[in-house]
Amino acid sequence: MEAFPAFFPLIGARVVIAGEGDGADAKARLLKGSPATVQRLRGDAALAVESYAGAVIAFVASPRAEFCEAAARAARAAGTPVNVVDHPELCDFPTPAIVDRGQVVAAIGTGGAAPIVAALLRAELEARIPAGLGRLAALFGRMRPEIVTAFPDLAQRRSFLRALLAGPVAEAADRDDLAAAEALLRAEIGRGVAALGQVWLIATPPARDLLSLRAARALAETEILVLGDSVDPAVAALARRDAPQRPLAGIDAALLAREAAEGRQAAVLATAAELAPLAQALAALGAPYRRLDPAPDA
Repeated sequence: MEAFPAFFPLIGARVVIAGEGDGADAKARLLKGSPATVQRLRGDAALAVESYAGAVIAFVASPRAEFCEAAARAARAAGTPVNVVDHPELCDFPTPAIVDRGQVVAAIGTGGAAPIVAALLRAELEARIPAGLGRLAALFGRMRPEIVTAFPDLAQRRSFLRALLAGPVAEAADRDDLAAAEALLRAEIGRGVAALGQVWLIATPPARDLLSLRAARALAETEILVLGDSVDPAVAALARRDAPQRPLAGIDAALLAREAAEGRQAAVLATAAELAPLAQALAALGAPYRRLDPAPDA
């Protein structure tokens, strides 16, 4: 790791954008909607050290190299970290490719070596990170005292929160129905340890990249993995490495129902035809289960 990723808090902070043109306008758009006070500087003001005093970060953009050099010197003299568009040699930090979900922010950087790679990864993450994830994180933060009281054990608390990332609470947050999300979360808290249990019936896709984000999350958190006859090893590899694996032929619905009743997560990765009778049996037992199909373009 040649560069350490860090985040600058923006609540109550001032950010300076010095210069004009497309680069400066792009930085202004990037910060639009943030809680920071964004100050645009032009002309001589952009070259004065005092203009940058107290700013948390500064961006400089101009087609004139001499302006960029002078503005960067002024910001640095004021003790403000500076990023200069298209001039990595003048930067204290690179601007990463950013996926913004409010409370949840993902940043991808290549140290300035290959911005196009960061941009491609950003596009992939934009498609896979739900729009409501930031709202869900904010809800978790607001209700943290109640969650800690219900789940004082850290491992159980983490399991509880991870399970919520792929269930009705997350779906309500994704619809921007925060009232429903909060009500559902309170109901799950009320269930206690039993809320941790779930059986995931995951229809195996023809290729790994067609697995839905929700299914990938379920695999990553499962505590027991059940595999059908024709599962792609590349898909099965997405499951937790320490999760024991069992063949579907040796598993029945009653065992999976017991796992869920004891607060554990189980995932069955198999064809739709293999999953259908298992779903019927789980429903008859009243076991908590969810069916997850491949992404729509599969």
